[in-house]
Amino acid sequence: MDSRYAGEMLRHLDKQNELLADAHRSMLHELHKLQVEEEMLMRKFYEFMSAQGLTRRNEDGNDMQRDCNNGHGKTLVQVIADK
Repeated sequence: MDSRYAGEMLRHLDKQNELLADAHRSMLHELHKLQVEEEMLMRKFYEFMSAQGLTRRNEDGNDMQRDCNNGHGKTLVQVIADK
């Protein structure tokens, strides 16, 4: 690489780095908003399913929601299918 263009290349790379950092921050912000929205929708869905009587209890009789909140459950809502 020619040393004449080193300064110009450095400025170009610095600008690209700044643009990428801005895009990264913007994407992280959007991801956080979507995660909050997902959690809110799942809680509303659980409330709806509970009101309809469609949530299932564990074998020990505990509600799935409580187990999910303390990290023991894998899903927020389990639906009982009509057989």
